[in-house]
Amino acid sequence: METTIVTDLFSVLDQAALIIMKKHKISYLEGLCAAGEDIFKDRVTDHDLKEKLEPLYAAFFHKGMTAEDVRRAFQLAVLKGMKKDSAAGDDMTPDALVILMGHIASQLMGKYSSFSVLDPATGTANLLTGIMNQSSQGHILACGADTNDLMIRLAWTNANLQQNEIHLLHQDGLKPILTEPADLVVCDVPVGFYPDQENAKQFELNGTDGKAYTHFLFIEQGLKQLKAGGYLLYLIPNRLFSDDHDHHFHRFMQKHAIVLALLQLPLTLFRKPEAAKSIMLLRKKGGSAAVPGETLLAELPDFLNENAMRKVLQRIDQWFTDQSV
Repeated sequence: METTIVTDLFSVLDQAALIIMKKHKISYLEGLCAAGEDIFKDRVTDHDLKEKLEPLYAAFFHKGMTAEDVRRAFQLAVLKGMKKDSAAGDDMTPDALVILMGHIASQLMGKYSSFSVLDPATGTANLLTGIMNQSSQGHILACGADTNDLMIRLAWTNANLQQNEIHLLHQDGLKPILTEPADLVVCDVPVGFYPDQENAKQFELNGTDGKAYTHFLFIEQGLKQLKAGGYLLYLIPNRLFSDDHDHHFHRFMQKHAIVLALLQLPLTLFRKPEAAKSIMLLRKKGGSAAVPGETLLAELPDFLNENAMRKVLQRIDQWFTDQSV
């Protein structure tokens, strides 16, 4: 099998995680965190494992390797760990979508010399770091929040190995996030019912169709965290609009946001049709925000169809050029 930098990096992370997992009888993902932290700090924490781990860690850094190489390798290791431990968390954002959303984000933020970005449900920071890696700016003020201890630790390890600076908050992303308003909010939106009924009362979208839907609340939270005229780039469940039986969400959107684009993703990306998602791009009203002459609506083809995907990407890029959003 032909090796690449990504497969070599994955091999180091995987072998080290397995060694640490077996020695300390911890989960694979916890072993991955420990290995990543050791590599970043250039040390072997467990001296009993020094003979096995030092040669592995020394083989991690490759000439010409990029942050994207590290992100993809770390993503492969996390995916392996999540298959071993179904309780670890939700599925990661598929790599093809990270790249596509990163491309859209770079189109949005390209006019700025620097920008701030927030992910209120950051998970392992795969989406957040993928967007940062595709940006041309030298300075990005990035912040991520998550309730899960292990996800925050993975995000911290992931960001450090990529040398991406991210301010990580171990908290519910639907509680007040104490950061300055952001230029861009990104999220692979959690889907379901929000259990904290007391906190849900703080949201206009609480009680949409009589329920506190997490996916609606995260949209409202994202808009709250944006500057006037800022952008919200979300992966949303296709059920979002069918859950809005009483049009409460529709009225909220008319009041607070401008819909710039809605891109329906191919079903082949998802294990079940009911898990299908779309990319939604909004702009918060205020500032210089104006309704575009044309909303970008598209049904994306199978990502393996290179010719069809190339045409869609050209259309997306042309739309950005024409609309000057």
